Amino acid sequence: MNWPSISVIIPTYGREEILCDTIADALQQDYPDFEVLVVDQTPEHEPKTTEYLAKQADLGKIQWFRLDWASLPGARNYAVRRSRGDILLFIDDDVRIPAGYLYAHARNYEREEVGIVAGRVFDRMKMADAQKGYPQLPDLMQSNKAAGQPYEIEELPPQAMDPGIAWYYIDLVHTVKPQQVISARGCNMSFRREIFFKHNLWFDERFRGSAVREESDFCLRSRSTGYMIWYDPEAHLVHLGEMTGGCHDIATRSLRYQMTFYHNHFLMAMKNLTGGQQWRLFARLFDCHVLGNPPCYKSGSPFKIFIRGVFYSLGFLNALGTRFKGLWDDGQVYTRGDGSYQSSASKGQ
Repeated sequence: MNWPSISVIIPTYGREEILCDTIADALQQDYPDFEVLVVDQTPEHEPKTTEYLAKQADLGKIQWFRLDWASLPGARNYAVRRSRGDILLFIDDDVRIPAGYLYAHARNYEREEVGIVAGRVFDRMKMADAQKGYPQLPDLMQSNKAAGQPYEIEELPPQAMDPGIAWYYIDLVHTVKPQQVISARGCNMSFRREIFFKHNLWFDERFRGSAVREESDFCLRSRSTGYMIWYDPEAHLVHLGEMTGGCHDIATRSLRYQMTFYHNHFLMAMKNLTGGQQWRLFARLFDCHVLGNPPCYKSGSPFKIFIRGVFYSLGFLNALGTRFKGLWDDGQVYTRGDGSYQSSASKGQ
C-alpha cells in the first residue's frame, strides 16, 4: 500500500504534563510520513510545559500555534488550513496512543468508499477502574468478561444508524467489530483532506464549550459527500478524561456546562434532522437527561428534575436563537479572522 501522509491535529487548552505525554506518543509513531500540529489556546503554561513545547517546535518535530482565543471547532479549522496531510487525524490533548496507531487509521483509506475513520476509545471515565495502567488497558475486555460484565459488542443495533436516536445506541467504547457507523468521537477520528477542501465542509464554530456534538454535526453533514464512516476498533487509543483543562468546563454540575450541553444537542438536531427525527431526539433527551431514566440514571428528585428541565428549555430557546442568527451570521468568527482563510481553498487542491 502507498501510505498516505497524515496530519495529526491536537487542539489544547489548559493541559500540562498530559499534553506533553500525548505529543510524545504521537512523535514516537513509526509511520513514513506524518506531521503533528498543536493548536494551543492556553493563556500561560507551566514553565516545564512551555520548555517542552518550544523544544519540540525548535527541532521541527511539531508545529506549535499559540492563539488568544478558545474554541475547539475553531482550533480544528485553524489547523486544517495549515496542514499538508492527505489524511487529517484529530486527537484530544489527554490521550495515550499505542504503537501502530497511525497505520491502523491509514489502512482503512485503501477503500475508496471510506472518507472518515472512527477509532475505538478506551475511555477511562466510562471504563472506570476496571483495569489499571497503560498500555495494558486494551486487555481489560478479558478482565471485564471474566467478571461477568458485558463489555463486548459485536454488531451495533440498527438504532445506532438512526440519526434521531443513534446517540443512545452507538458505542465506540465497547464495540469490537469493524462496521459502518453514523458518527465518530472527537478524540479519535480521521478524515480525507478533500472532505474539507473539495466539499467545503468545516467544523461549525457555533458549537460551544466542549463543543459537545460538534463532531456529530460534522459527520452528519459529511453524508452529502457520499463517503462512508467506518469504525475500526484496531485504531484505538486511551482517553484519560482529565478533570482539569480542556477547551471547556467539564464539571457537569456547572451552569455553564448544562447550558452548553443542551444548546449543542438542539443545534445539531435543528441543522441535520427531519422533523420526526428531531422530535424523537428531543423526547429521548428529555427522558434521559431531565427525567434521569436509563441510561442516564440521574436523581429522581422533583427539585433536580425541575432544574434540569429549566436548562433543557433554555438550551432549546438558545439553539433557536443560534439558528435564527444563522440567517445572516454563520458563526465562523474564528475562520473569518484567520489571515490564511482566503488562501485555504487553493492550498487544499
